[in-house]
Amino acid sequence: MVCLHSLRSLVPAAVRGLIRQNRIHVRNTSGMSAGYNQANVVILHKSLADDFEKFCQANGGPLPLLYRSDPGESKCPTLSSNSDIRTDCLLYRRYEHGVYTESLTSLESYSEQLKDMVTFYLGCSFTFESAVQKLGVPVRNVEQELNVSMYKTAVPCHQVGAFSCNLVVTMRPIPQGKLEAAVVATHPMKKYHGAPVHIGSPDFLGINDLQKTDYGDAVQLHPGDVPVFWACGVTGIEAVVSCKSPLAFTHSPGCMFITDVKNEDTSDSCIKEKPIVVQISSDPLHYSLVSQWTAEKIRSLEEIIGIDPGNRGIKNLLVKDELLKCCLSLSHAKSVLITTGFPTHYRHIPPEETDGPPGALAIAAMLQALGKKVAIVTDEHAVDMNRKIVEDAVEQGVLKTGVPLLSYKGETPDCAVKFLCENGDPATPRFDHLVAIERAGRASDGNYYNARKINIKHLVDPIDDLFVAAQNIPGISTTGVGDGGNELGTGKVKESVKKYIRNGDTIACDVAADFTVIAGVSNWGGYAISCALYLLNACEIHERYLRKAIGFTELLEHETWTSSLPTIEKEEKLLAILVNHGIRSGVTGNLAMEVDGLPFYNAHSDMIKQLLEVTVR
Repeated sequence: MVCLHSLRSLVPAAVRGLIRQNRIHVRNTSGMSAGYNQANVVILHKSLADDFEKFCQANGGPLPLLYRSDPGESKCPTLSSNSDIRTDCLLYRRYEHGVYTESLTSLESYSEQLKDMVTFYLGCSFTFESAVQKLGVPVRNVEQELNVSMYKTAVPCHQVGAFSCNLVVTMRPIPQGKLEAAVVATHPMKKYHGAPVHIGSPDFLGINDLQKTDYGDAVQLHPGDVPVFWACGVTGIEAVVSCKSPLAFTHSPGCMFITDVKNEDTSDSCIKEKPIVVQISSDPLHYSLVSQWTAEKIRSLEEIIGIDPGNRGIKNLLVKDELLKCCLSLSHAKSVLITTGFPTHYRHIPPEETDGPPGALAIAAMLQALGKKVAIVTDEHAVDMNRKIVEDAVEQGVLKTGVPLLSYKGETPDCAVKFLCENGDPATPRFDHLVAIERAGRASDGNYYNARKINIKHLVDPIDDLFVAAQNIPGISTTGVGDGGNELGTGKVKESVKKYIRNGDTIACDVAADFTVIAGVSNWGGYAISCALYLLNACEIHERYLRKAIGFTELLEHETWTSSLPTIEKEEKLLAILVNHGIRSGVTGNLAMEVDGLPFYNAHSDMIKQLLEVTVR
């Protein structure tokens, strides 16, 4: 018997020779021939080969194809010399009509059947283990001398012919401070699964218990470790099961084919974008990926909207990277609820102002373009008016489709949870993210104040309760967009509001959001969110992470997203619609001028131009 430690330093040909002689009795090949690539193996009848190759191409993250043999070919000259697929895997699996029948140490007894079969060699995550170790990232399964943890997910792969299955992932515990190093090391290795497809809680993948693996061993996390998931070539085994071929063979999970290709030869030299890791939720734990270039673009948007046209002191409220984090969270969301409406003109009907609705509709337009469900909740007295505004916006081409309008009165203590969740069950929320933009926020005394310290509580329904309830519903994130500190969601910066904003001790909103986007005018915050969502979904690193490296890129939807960006023309149309419904400009009206007879802030056109220059340049 050969010990594992010595196997780590042996060249692949030597290890394959020992495997062929049945002289290795460890359970997996993790750590063997350190610095050399390993491969998953799928062997199918030649009649299925073309469809399986297409299946690999359609799901390149879990199934990066390294080599496809000819029927009956036992060697793979581009990956290794002096190899024989019938003998050179540590352990094989045999499948009949999709059913696993037995494990084998050799396929030599099936040489006649193999003449009509094609072997596929697929990239394996064992390949990148030494690469991450070089950056000081521990590999817990190697440390614990265990097979890597593998799990079936609830994420469906792109179907091709008879091949239809869900994604399988590997999980490696990574110390929080080493997450970015692990991502940077694996990102260029596209032939060996590339960057992770998920970082954080396994619930997002439909994995209920990390201790119950579907393949491999349960690797133990150390304190401070974060579960990190990579697409896994064992997805190919699930594909074999799905096709129900009369006869098929695969490697046994963890018992890979070791190639002669060195790790240094696996990185894609064309990849120039560097990924960064951003935490977007702590309960449940969730991180996202984005390119450094895209993150810097979004930081530029945040800086642009942070100017203070009214010299009200809002620069003291700014929290760095809130725009980036909130938009990453929104990008992952499937269903978003937006609220707006600040009854500044409390002596008039309608009392609402023009700041808020245009920004809310700009966010809604981009979310719709990205295929997400969107609804708007507002005060009961304003539902009909907002419905007409939305209808006019669709007619004017500002929105492509309508947005459902809801109201919330909160008559009973459990109303908020019932409103947010199916059947009032916190385990099944209707929305992933709540956004408040220029929405009157409740102060610490339970009242609602405008900037002049006038109580407008009689005009405001308790939509704040939804944001408060969301804090205790895992899976719902919240964003507040404001320009004065009295808006819903800005409770996160209330101490700064009290210190730096006029009347802050009285008007400061007491309800916090997970993310607080501060802008000189709240509409600008809405426009920046729309632009940032565009940038994120046009980012290859982030887009791959969103789709879990399965299926095909959605970057071809680029033109649809572009047409949904805010423009000066769209804002002019929206302001005309709002004025037509009797809505007046707000406290920043001192910046107003006449454009075609309509009130229009002269700073707004320049702001939109700047945002678009950063976004589509």
